[in-house]
Amino acid sequence: MAKRIPKRSSQAILQSLGAGVVPRTGAEHIAVGRNDELSALLNDLDDIVAEGGASFRMIVGRYGTGKSFMLQLLRNYAFKRKFVVADADLSPQKRLTGSKNEGLELYRELLNNMAIDTRPGGNAFAALLEKWINNIQSEVVKSGTSPSLPSFANEVEARIHATISNMEGMVHGFDFATVINAYWRGHQQGDDELKSNAIRWLRGEFNTKTEARAALNVRVIIDDNSWYDYIKLLAYFMRQIGYKGLIIFIDEAVNLYHISHKVSRNNNYERLLTILNDTLQGKAEYLGVLFGATPQMVEDERRGLFGYEALKTRLEDSRFARQGLRDMSGPLIRLDVLSHSEIFLLLQTVRDIHSGHFKVETTLEDRHLEAFLSIVLNRIGADTLLTPREVLRDFVALLNLLRQHPEESFESLVGEVPFTTGEAVADPEALTPATEIHDDNGSSPYARFQI
Repeated sequence: MAKRIPKRSSQAILQSLGAGVVPRTGAEHIAVGRNDELSALLNDLDDIVAEGGASFRMIVGRYGTGKSFMLQLLRNYAFKRKFVVADADLSPQKRLTGSKNEGLELYRELLNNMAIDTRPGGNAFAALLEKWINNIQSEVVKSGTSPSLPSFANEVEARIHATISNMEGMVHGFDFATVINAYWRGHQQGDDELKSNAIRWLRGEFNTKTEARAALNVRVIIDDNSWYDYIKLLAYFMRQIGYKGLIIFIDEAVNLYHISHKVSRNNNYERLLTILNDTLQGKAEYLGVLFGATPQMVEDERRGLFGYEALKTRLEDSRFARQGLRDMSGPLIRLDVLSHSEIFLLLQTVRDIHSGHFKVETTLEDRHLEAFLSIVLNRIGADTLLTPREVLRDFVALLNLLRQHPEESFESLVGEVPFTTGEAVADPEALTPATEIHDDNGSSPYARFQI
């Protein structure tokens, strides 16, 4: 039996896996394999971003192989290491840049989803500012200055200014510092409108410079061209207020590949190149950037990233790399299909989580899991095309049916489901490479295909 995990986490795990999506919480409880990849990504957090550098990684895998899971898993680990995280999925409305403020929409989504360990669900940005100011006030009190003294507000303001003064020399840093100061004044004066305006500006919600100048006396706004500069400012700022940095996760990068207009697609690739260069060349600090992409989006030399020469030279694998010998220090990490033994371990883990969540004794023994795995692995193309998402969705459904219908058995349920086109084999690792399918005349029109 697996160790007990919080019921909220087990509920999220089972519901998400049953629907074929990645659990938002509890991903670390079902992590199997990927040790090399996870070790490299955690090294980015601990030895690069936390030390004042920046990292860029593109996690590449086809649908269902676990790239979104890997991003979510690293997100949860980043919480535990005291990073601020923000995540968003690209879509036709949210890109890196566009003529209809698609880049700004992505920035707004990242800010809305900003989270910390105590607020993992998102919308943590305003809470971060309040916590920072309250901590400064506590420090001033500990230094011997009473909140009732006239000098108290001046000391707090001096410490706030000391925190953000170094940012004034950064690109857009002066305006960023001005808005942070406006938020402090609103906090000090009890002016909720001023605080709200400062948050709106930082979230990129002002539409015109005139509106921003009237509300906050700043002459610029965050727009489609400048949003990434403010991501860099936020990363530096998070370090100054007590966190180790900012990690942003951008999934579904395949939406850039699906842009039909070549100029618009290349503009997005150019912005991606800017982000990659900034992080790898040391132009950003305390920032980690991770993208989730598909192999086709990366490798297609007509409209994919490898069709953009500057990106290809930075992302392509070393000529010395080969199967089983991968360089984990490069910006691109490819996710291989999980091995049969890793999938089996995953089934065991999910079975035990299901049993613990519903407080019932499982009727599925390891031999049943072996039979289930043998059946799904006997599908045509399973050796290379079967994904954990497909296996787990079927498996969670099976667990739910067995719990809801105790009169049924594993054999009675699985025997009714057309999992395979042929006989199940006892040993998943012993699938033969030359099984032939014959037609009614005894010939084999599919003899060249492998099962």
